[in-house]
Amino acid sequence: MKRVVTLTVNGEQRQALAEPRVTLLELLRDGLGLTGSKEGCGDGNCGACTVLLNGRPVNSCLVLAVEVDGSDVFTIEGLARSGALHPLQQAFIDHGGLQCGFCTPGLVMVAYALLQENPHPTEQEVRMAIAGNLCRCTGYDKVVRAVMAVG
Repeated sequence: MKRVVTLTVNGEQRQALAEPRVTLLELLRDGLGLTGSKEGCGDGNCGACTVLLNGRPVNSCLVLAVEVDGSDVFTIEGLARSGALHPLQQAFIDHGGLQCGFCTPGLVMVAYALLQENPHPTEQEVRMAIAGNLCRCTGYDKVVRAVMAVG
């Protein structure tokens, strides 16, 4: 039986119908048309689906949509404003912190969460923050440089 799920997504209140087994990732992508978050593994190992749930990074493939009714969700689509990239997004471009781009939304979201909590992280803190996000293309050094450039 479908249930109405009400969320604040990127600052805007949204509603969608969800079956009890539908994940937050599926709700965002299929129910709300926000396709920036990716499903890489479906079991929480890759981090491509990372979004902020009530300000904290989560693997949205592991969270049921009905569990987050009334919550605040922030996705990669919420970073850019008025057509201008967020400084973190621009830093990823400037420092080559993306290649195929599949993991990029998740990496940007965990880096954003880190910078919200700690505006001037050390390299080790950046590496710890992104440790749960797999990237097969960049080797992480460019990602770390991008985050350090903003912090």
